[in-house]
Amino acid sequence: MDAASQATGPGAPEPAGEPASEAVPETAPAAAEQLDRPLPEGVRRRVVGLAADALGGLPVAELPTTLRPYAKFTAARRARYAGTALAAALEADPVFRSRIADRLRAGQPDLVGALEAGQVPGAAEPLDVAAAAYLLRTKGWTRLVAEAGEQAERSEVADAAAEAARLVEKLQEELATARATARADLERQRAEGEGTRRELEALRKKVRSLEADTKRAQAESRKLQGELEAARGAAAGERAAAEGEARRLRHRVTELEAALESGRRSAREGRSVADMRLRLLLDTVLQSAQGLQRELALPVTQLHPADLVDAVAPGSASPHDVARRGLAEDDPALLDQLLAIPQVHLVVDGYNVTKTGYPTLPLEQQRLRLLGGLAMLAQRTQAEVTCVFDGQDLDVPVIMAPPRGVRVRFSRTGQTADELIRQLVRAEPQGRPVVVVSADREVADGVRKAGARPVSSTLLLNRLSRS
Repeated sequence: MDAASQATGPGAPEPAGEPASEAVPETAPAAAEQLDRPLPEGVRRRVVGLAADALGGLPVAELPTTLRPYAKFTAARRARYAGTALAAALEADPVFRSRIADRLRAGQPDLVGALEAGQVPGAAEPLDVAAAAYLLRTKGWTRLVAEAGEQAERSEVADAAAEAARLVEKLQEELATARATARADLERQRAEGEGTRRELEALRKKVRSLEADTKRAQAESRKLQGELEAARGAAAGERAAAEGEARRLRHRVTELEAALESGRRSAREGRSVADMRLRLLLDTVLQSAQGLQRELALPVTQLHPADLVDAVAPGSASPHDVARRGLAEDDPALLDQLLAIPQVHLVVDGYNVTKTGYPTLPLEQQRLRLLGGLAMLAQRTQAEVTCVFDGQDLDVPVIMAPPRGVRVRFSRTGQTADELIRQLVRAEPQGRPVVVVSADREVADGVRKAGARPVSSTLLLNRLSRS
């Protein structure tokens, strides 16, 4: 006898809180039937789903004690969290099962009527038929549940077989794709190996060519070394000959200077008479000119011929008008002329100058040496001096006291010293003379377009070494 029969047998206690009149005894044949194995999983899910849907329509007082905490859950949450409790209550509590069957009878009257009449609808889902038979406990319900379970198992096996076939087909496709990819990779690797071999052969030919060029260059160097030694010997001979000729010319100059001094003494002795006659003639000409000026009444002129010549006056001179051809680009006198212009501003590319003049020193020593020379130059020329250093690679700020007369600036992170120099030039008013010291061609072209005069770093180094 199953649990349901035991629950409804003679002397069985009624469920707490439920009236005895609502108990629905099952027929003897139906009660005698029981499953010889656990309820199939598919039928169990359908039964739990029907009970979860119907549970919300029952009063809480009519529910078994184990199911009352789930009364306010939704049907889906009751099926998820109270599935085991629902299945146990349906199996052990005939009264609760009959109430769920009544809800099923109201919801699916055709299916219930057919089962109670001993018929199985041909178009009905087997799992639905088995679940309804399990709840109604009609005659032959165990057979319907068993058949539905077997059919569900067969369906699951068929689905599993189809899934396995689909998985095998997918794996075969992936294997074919992997093989095709492997073949493509192999072909690509072969092509890359062939390209590498050709490149290696080309490199070998290039190395052999370079070796031949090196040997030719060495032979040419030895030849030039011999020619240099011969030229040095010839130059030594020419220098000796030149020194002899210089000594001869100095002796000749001494003789000519003695003859000139003798001539000057002779001229001074006979000069008194000639000076008197020349003085008389000059006085006569001056008196005639004064008389002519009084007669013509000529005004005093304010304009001179030199004023009509087109040139640059000192007040309007710019750095571009200074020493265009008269001085070399590295002559310190050129920088002196530029710094003599009124209100001139000297901008120095710091590291460009120090790495040209003394690159082996540490950066701190380079800065101190350059700024010391610029301070002396600013004191002598009274020019405004700004020294710019590249600061974008500095890890920490540079702590230093700029010397008197020299403005020191470092470029910000992400900005080069060249950009800061161009900003300084653009910040000056139009027409102010600005001189930029840098050996960088890009900096020189940029500041020249902005109106400044670029000069080389060698020129400043020569001027500072002269100080």
